[in-house]
Amino acid sequence: MISAELLDALCCPETKADLVLDGEYLVSTDKSSRRRYRIEDDIPIMLIEEAQQLDEETWSEIMNRHNKL
Repeated sequence: MISAELLDALCCPETKADLVLDGEYLVSTDKSSRRRYRIEDDIPIMLIEEAQQLDEETWSEIMNRHNKL
């Protein structure tokens, strides 16, 4: 599990936006990029080329779950 301290220190490498922890993923709070980064063995994979771009509906659902909208 990613610690709160690490989560506070990390940001989206593309937009520098804050991230939210959503299960086994870190999701950018930036609405234009909507990037989701996977976590493997408690290590965030913060490579833009390996990130998934979420559709607006999925991204909005995640942001609503984390009170970020």
